[in-house]
Order: sequence, then C-alpha cells, then structure tokens
Amino acid sequence: MGSASLGHSIKHLSCKIYTQISRRSLRYIHRPSLAALPISSLFLRLSLRTSKSRSQWRPCSVTALDSSPATSQDSSTFSGVPPYRSVLIRCRKDIADMLGEALLNFGAGSVSMDEHDDYDNSDEVSICSVFTGGEDVVTCISQAADSIGLEEKPTFEVLKYNPYDWIKRTQESFEPVEVTKGLWVVPEWKTPPDMKGTNIILNPGLAFGTGEHATTKLCLLLLHRSIKGGEHFLDYGTGSGILSIAALKLGAALAVGVDIDPQAMTATHQNAVLNNIGPDKLRLHLVPGGEKKMKRDPEEQKFVRDGVLTDKNTYDFVIANILVNPLLDLADEIVSHAKEAAIIGLSGILSDQVPLVIERYSEFLDNLSVSEMDDWAIVSGTKKADLSGN
Repeated sequence: MGSASLGHSIKHLSCKIYTQISRRSLRYIHRPSLAALPISSLFLRLSLRTSKSRSQWRPCSVTALDSSPATSQDSSTFSGVPPYRSVLIRCRKDIADMLGEALLNFGAGSVSMDEHDDYDNSDEVSICSVFTGGEDVVTCISQAADSIGLEEKPTFEVLKYNPYDWIKRTQESFEPVEVTKGLWVVPEWKTPPDMKGTNIILNPGLAFGTGEHATTKLCLLLLHRSIKGGEHFLDYGTGSGILSIAALKLGAALAVGVDIDPQAMTATHQNAVLNNIGPDKLRLHLVPGGEKKMKRDPEEQKFVRDGVLTDKNTYDFVIANILVNPLLDLADEIVSHAKEAAIIGLSGILSDQVPLVIERYSEFLDNLSVSEMDDWAIVSGTKKADLSGN
C-alpha cells in the first residue's frame, strides 16, 4: 500500500469518540480530524446540562456573533487548551441533518442535535456546534446554509464558558477505573487506590482512551492476560497512549504507537512522562494524513518520528483499536507488522460487526476468539505462518 493510500485510509484512526447517551434526546456527530482534541466529549455533556434552560436563550442574528477571543489571563493560564466556542443554532427539523453535515464540512468540529425541544408545537431543533478558535463561525454557518440551498440564514447564539469551569468539571467526572484485579487507570489528579497494583496514570482529557470505554477495557484485558514479558508491542491508533503504557507496565520491552493525529502524539508523550516512560521504551509514529503540522516540544520530539511505519514482521503483539472500516481496509497493513505467531487484537467494533472482521482476518489469523462488553467487541488471534507478502 502506497503512503498516499495509507494516509487516506488511516485518517479514520482518530475517529474514536463514543459517547454513551440516550438517542431519544440527542444525536452526536464528530468530524474525524478533530476527534482527539482535548476534552472534546465534554461539550456533549455540557450541552446536555444546559439544554434544560434552552427556552431562556435568545438566538441572535447571524451577523451579531460575539467572536471576541479569550482573555490574556485565560490564554496564559490554560496554554495547553485550544480555544473552543460552542454555538447554538436553530433550524427546521426537516433540514437539520443536512445542515449538521454541512456545518462539519465548513469548519465545525462537532455537532449535537436535540430532537425534543422545549418549545411547544415547534418544527425547529437546536444544533449545538463546537468550533475551534481559528474558525470563522459566521462564514461557516453562512456557507453551510448556502450549500444546502437555505434562503434564510439560521439564527444562532454563542454559548459563553470559562475554560477553568469545563476543565474542572472534566476532572471531577473521572475516577480511577479498576480494569481487572490489580490493573488500574488513574487520572493524574487522583491518588491510586492500590499503590501496589499496576497503575496507568493518565490525563483523560488529552485524547481518546481513558479506560472507561468498553473497547479500551477489552484491549487492556487482552494485554493483561497475554503479556509475558519482553515483547515488542505495536499500538495501531494510539490515541492517549493508554495501551502502549499498559503494555510497558505489564512487562513489554518496547511499545510503538502509530496515529495520524498530532494531538495523539502530544497526548501520548505527556502521558508517558506521567508514567516515567522515556523514548528508549516508547516510540511514536505520526503517519502523514493531511493534518496541519504542529510545533513540537523538544522533549516530545525525542519520542516522535514522522512517516509511515516500515517495520515488517517485527512485533510480538499488535492491537488496532480503531473502527470497523479502517480495520477492514488496512488488514494487510496491520498484519504485516506482526511476527509469525504474534498476538493480534482488533477492536473499536460493535458486536454485530464481528462477522465482518472475522471474515476479513481469517486468512491471516489462527485461533480466532471474541470477547464482548456492552455491545462492543474485540477479535483476537495469532498470525499464521508463511503468509506471503506479510
């Protein structure tokens, strides 16, 4: 597979935010290129909390946006926090899906739609859309509306918030997670409940992979029962780096994390530092995929290499916790990095998608098995001998 083709397909790697909410009241859409941004899932929680007071909001004209930047105090105090703006948009129910997709195409980072509005006999819905500070909200909404042929621009309101408030709320929402006896995922601001256990210290706000989601737990359980010591581990779609860090703490000799998102590189580096893991144990590969390059901290640079991973038949253990489509599209690529008889785990899939994954990987893997949790699954097996071209 050429680097361009791989780069295109692997764009799905960072699209891994799964929010466990009722579909009765809200649907959530997330753009892959922004999925690993810090605390992106928090805005969904905040929109749920604020929806109770929606009738008090006064939508303004599309030309009346308050786009003032954060104060210098905010910027200096929260230098690691990208400037977000959450915008409430009102539109007709019959065009809500089209407008939501258009907003994503013209610069919105995520879109949540409330289908049960507080307004009586209303044919409108509320769309809460999140923008980064660099996006022109007025232009985005105007272009999105024009692209679907709306003659009248939708009204909207910018929702004000203090970065400290949502950072604090996010921290308060995470507690230590005991994945299995003796294996904990602990937020950096909490004291590990079991000081003698294997504690993965994590900043959950940095990228996907907090230990709470079923797919992460399934991967951690596979690592816990399979790592014997001294393995070389490949984390394909590393996100927060939680699996790489877990593999090393459980006894692996080397972990390599691959992702397309620069934020995943930053998140994994920072989480590695929290766990006293250096670049001699953890290497990161940022695969080219059209993302804007970020200025990299010199310490982070020691961990990160740019370019497609070229190591073939190298790793004793490979986990790809991504999504079903990239798992299917990149099967040859994923398997090619594993040694003969290496353990390969495939997750990020729903239980009803398991047959597709098994069918695709049965030519590569022996001893296929499936573990499930909360409608999510992991398929695992060992790489077959004498696979030509792998």
